[in-house]
Amino acid sequence: MKQLYILLDNKILALIIIAICFASLLKPWLLINGILIGSLYSLGAIGLSLIYGNLKFANMAHGDFMTLSAYLALTIMMFLFPNSENSSSVGPFTFKYELLVVIPLAVIIIGLMAVVFDKLIFKKLRRLNATSAAIALCSLGLAVGLRGLIQFIWGTDSKSFPRESKMFWDLPFRIKIPPDMFFCAVVAIVIATIFYFVLFKTTLGKTIRATSDNPDLARITGINTDRIILYIWFIGGILAATAGILISVQQALITPVMGWKILIPLFASVIVGGIGNPIGALLGGILIGITGELATGWINPSYKPAVYFFVLLIVLLLRPNGILGSKGRQF
Repeated sequence: MKQLYILLDNKILALIIIAICFASLLKPWLLINGILIGSLYSLGAIGLSLIYGNLKFANMAHGDFMTLSAYLALTIMMFLFPNSENSSSVGPFTFKYELLVVIPLAVIIIGLMAVVFDKLIFKKLRRLNATSAAIALCSLGLAVGLRGLIQFIWGTDSKSFPRESKMFWDLPFRIKIPPDMFFCAVVAIVIATIFYFVLFKTTLGKTIRATSDNPDLARITGINTDRIILYIWFIGGILAATAGILISVQQALITPVMGWKILIPLFASVIVGGIGNPIGALLGGILIGITGELATGWINPSYKPAVYFFVLLIVLLLRPNGILGSKGRQF
């Protein structure tokens, strides 16, 4: 209830929500698409927000973790199931059964890679008391390196998971939903719900929040903050990898710059929701997804990034700390 009050506290912000609802009545299919796409943005944004909320820097390599996860899942699938092209698809969806086996493997590998990168790079920077800007620049260098590695191994041509053509789901009010988009959105919502439970209902979540609030005090009380940071990287890597694979399934396309392009709506989602607040990132992702899709009903879809920045600007002018952000506590 408190978060709902914060959301509606600003009258101008409430007017924006009313405008979105009005536009949705004119073109309801865009609202549905926006919610489905926004749920995927939310999943990626939660991982990005988790890293920032605890380590206080913008991880520019987050998008390339997403890209790498998609390529890794495709490679594992082709290695373990070389005949997957000829196998059956999953029910009404276009992807094959083998993908459901591959996703957990790729996700765990990316999570472990994120932990390794922290040990090799970011932990050393923290010990040197590097500034947040310096660490962010190092993550940018890591992003460029990962993108170059992806292009070296898999080339620059786009790829896709083995799939079959399926009909869209026809709903009232001219709403047509691609089955894969619905599946990806449901998975994203389920994972976000699990993350919420872990963060607020478990001992691990309490230690993560304590480390975010005051690392020194958490260390004094006996919390192994170095280990908690590794958990944070592992969870952030898992969220990024899952979002990357789901987005590549939803788009039916994998490109080396896929994750880099997605960083724009992800950062917009994090900032709109409240920097360092994963729940705010969830709401921010939905809002960014909806506004981006609704805008395509009146403007060229290529202007979507401009719409994201416009929404970001309005929210920052009205609530500089984001919709659910605060000057103090991050979680």
